[in-house]
Amino acid sequence: MAATEIAVEVAFALPDRQRLVTLAVPEGTTARQAVRLAGLERYFPELPAETFLDADLGIFGKSLRDPERHVLCTGDRVEVYRPLVLDPKAARAERARTRR
Repeated sequence: MAATEIAVEVAFALPDRQRLVTLAVPEGTTARQAVRLAGLERYFPELPAETFLDADLGIFGKSLRDPERHVLCTGDRVEVYRPLVLDPKAARAERARTRR
């Protein structure tokens, strides 16, 4: 008997472009597995593959605590988050300092 498949999406964006990959994955697929299956490194060859494999993940804007164990549901959109380049508190402090 074949495993039932569900439709999910995996999204990643840079400041200048984005990619949304639609996948049909077996039921029981985790968020991390879906990111691997999406093959985002093909669309963003300038980034190391670890960018996607080690990234924080979320579903529709809500961060996942344990993406290795979070089982996806039909219609989920897994978002691959980029690491912060600058700490938001440090950026705010710098803006305040330069305005004085």
